[in-house]
Amino acid sequence: MFSAVSGVPVWGILLLGIGHSWAQQRNRNVLLIIADDAGFETEVYNNTAIRTPHLNELSKRSVIFRNAFSSVSSCSPSRSAILTGLPQHQNGMYGLHQSVHHFNSFDSVRSLPLLLRQSHIKTGRLVYLSLSLCFLRPFFLYVAFHDPHRCGHSHPEYGPFCEKFGNGESGMGRIPDWQPQRYTPDQVKVPPFVPDTPASRIDLAAQYTTISRLDQGIGLVLKELREAGRANNTLVIYSSDNGIPFPNGRTNLYRAGIAEPMLVHSPEHTGRWGQVSQSYVSLLDITPTVLDWFSIPYPAYSLFGKEPVVQLTGRSLLPALDAEQPWSTVFASQSHHEITMYYPMRAMHHHQYRLIHNMHFKMPFPIDQDFYLSPTFQDLLNRTESGLPTHWEKSLREYYYRERWELFDTQQDPLETRNLASDPSYTDLLETMKGHLRKWQWVTSDPWVCAPDGVLEDQGPYKLHPECRPLYNDL
Repeated sequence: MFSAVSGVPVWGILLLGIGHSWAQQRNRNVLLIIADDAGFETEVYNNTAIRTPHLNELSKRSVIFRNAFSSVSSCSPSRSAILTGLPQHQNGMYGLHQSVHHFNSFDSVRSLPLLLRQSHIKTGRLVYLSLSLCFLRPFFLYVAFHDPHRCGHSHPEYGPFCEKFGNGESGMGRIPDWQPQRYTPDQVKVPPFVPDTPASRIDLAAQYTTISRLDQGIGLVLKELREAGRANNTLVIYSSDNGIPFPNGRTNLYRAGIAEPMLVHSPEHTGRWGQVSQSYVSLLDITPTVLDWFSIPYPAYSLFGKEPVVQLTGRSLLPALDAEQPWSTVFASQSHHEITMYYPMRAMHHHQYRLIHNMHFKMPFPIDQDFYLSPTFQDLLNRTESGLPTHWEKSLREYYYRERWELFDTQQDPLETRNLASDPSYTDLLETMKGHLRKWQWVTSDPWVCAPDGVLEDQGPYKLHPECRPLYNDL
């Protein structure tokens, strides 16, 4: 839970203390906890191979969402979407923020922290010392953990997931409030989309250790919340930014890349505590939920000072805390991860069907730096090169080269290996879903709405009525 470089917590804490406002009168608070590259490796989601007692306890006082999805499968873009309510192609954070990647959201975007501050809310940052000192007035607290992100490419001395850092061994330092839990390769539960090999099991065992560290960190934060006397008036949301960093996972818009754990606890909505919701929800719903909790309206404004007016396509999750909702559709959008990983995709999941539009389908799917050096991917490369069985449901070539349109029935084909897009019996469904996806792109001002076989014209004579103009490029 501490940085391998500076010794400070690797999860940032953003405190937004609320001043004189309606929220102060009601004395409501929000605690938002976001893990980094976490999946369903927890007892809450029926993984009995790992112990996560603090998430278990939180789940008993929460609605457990089975169909929660990120709107993008990349770290910085996902967090920008969480804190703006806008997909990455609309808020401008097309890829990673740090280092050479250098992507940022647009200056004119009205982020959640900005909206709260405009409602007489003070903002501030603090280092994790004693959170009880911060709980003196209503707040929005954003706790973003580094665990269980990979670090083998940057700090290999700490292991592929930094699982050794702070464990008390020689040269590893000691995190005083962490009791390491170690797992052996034979103990882990290999997800069906990951090759079941000795290398991947070693990889997963390291990941499990950092998930236990994440769980203990969550326990510390919740303990501070209780001791500060704020547990009875604080909305708590737990989720992750994207899928786990394994094949088919992070950077993909397959289910393994964007399906997320999500627990939502409200002290004012006790009727569904411990219940499971099958409603389809998105991380784009977090900003509308927080605004709804504080009764703050979303403003009418335009990006770049021109039409159209920005619209939130997410919804408040509060109604789902009272009763099951008939929500059955979510959307996703990916443009970059690292700066060199340009592979724009758009996706829609409706009921059991997932549609993915791979705009640059003639290019090989790119691989990011830390995943490339992982034991799992290196083993997959070596087995492919040597002609050995990979114990994977697809070949590496199939993973690299994809069809432009991919349509899956995830109920009949949970591993998403049978593309139905060219099946004549699914033509009507395919065209209907394409239409809904295109409409969402127009509503969210997607610059890629006409790609790859058209050019978006929205200036001059097209200013009032933007159009996709054809390229006749045989795509």
